[in-house]
Amino acid sequence: MARCLLFTIRFALVCSMVVFALPWTAAQAKEPMTQQQALRTLNHSNPQRRFEAMNRLALIGTADAAEAVLPRLHDKEPGLRTVALGTVWRMWSRSGEPEIDLLFDEGNADMQEGNMLEAIRIFSDIIAKRPAFAEAWNKRATLYFMLGQFELSMQDCEEVLKRVPKHFGALSGYAQMLAERDQPERALELMQRAVVVNPNMVNAELLMADLRRRIEIKRRHMV
Repeated sequence: MARCLLFTIRFALVCSMVVFALPWTAAQAKEPMTQQQALRTLNHSNPQRRFEAMNRLALIGTADAAEAVLPRLHDKEPGLRTVALGTVWRMWSRSGEPEIDLLFDEGNADMQEGNMLEAIRIFSDIIAKRPAFAEAWNKRATLYFMLGQFELSMQDCEEVLKRVPKHFGALSGYAQMLAERDQPERALELMQRAVVVNPNMVNAELLMADLRRRIEIKRRHMV
């Protein structure tokens, strides 16, 4: 079970670092949509228009508008659900402030190069300067998890969820850590919240079934 849950958080964390290279259409090249125009186009009946909107938001969208893309994780077109996932992560990674975003990119670079302590320092600096930027907390939570500092990681997950309650990456990662600390009830609650937002999570139903089994075993032992 722990291995399955570990796969879930690793899947979420890898997705958070993926840079999606989305095609650029001729129409967009002539007259690019603004963020507001792209947000209005997200629910267009034409799948191509929805794709173009998410394509544009992946390039310019900021964290404060990312929640508007979350419903597209339920899009009837499987390919668009994949595009939506990349778009949400890209938007969550932009604070909208050039100085902060530059620091964030530096932290990401150190993280990917394995310079975890330096990355923690950078993300901590971002948090001090702009505590409302949830993805800085999420990145630091990820680093603490990788270093085995689970209490600190869970504390940062709490901070992420205060700012972005639908952050499926923080929800699933937090759930795994709680499950490994024999708190399946709380872990199941968080996983259920994650799946409501992002139904595309690999092995989510299997993981939740295992948590339900553990909860039932605990209840039987209490009788």
